Amino acid sequence: QVQLVESGGGLVQAGGSLRLSCAASGRSFSNYGMGWFRQVPGKEREFVARISRNGGSAVYADSVKGRFTISRDNAKSTVYLQMNNLKPEDTAVYYCAARRGSYGYSAPEDWGYWGQGTQVTVSS
Repeated sequence: QVQLVESGGGLVQAGGSLRLSCAASGRSFSNYGMGWFRQVPGKEREFVARISRNGGSAVYADSVKGRFTISRDNAKSTVYLQMNNLKPEDTAVYYCAARRGSYGYSAPEDWGYWGQGTQVTVSS
């Protein structure tokens, strides 16, 4: 198992930037694909970004492509989400997720481990 703890959320003005971090505890962090998802009240959790086990490949939702960057540091057992040019519609609770093996899934139900979430609020 892995335990995930997100940090770095907060309030930011539209057009600003924020970097989220997700610290993982447990063995063999490099064996897990990692991802970020977000959710607002009354809506389904949606995929944001995911990254392969060695950090060599990444996939983004169309809504964040070109603005967000996912990265990981396996030596620190940490995954990051750099968010630039933030928009009010990015406001959500952001969740870090992990799955053993391949990162190649976008559906939340395909991810087995979740952090507690961190709130990101973008004001206009």
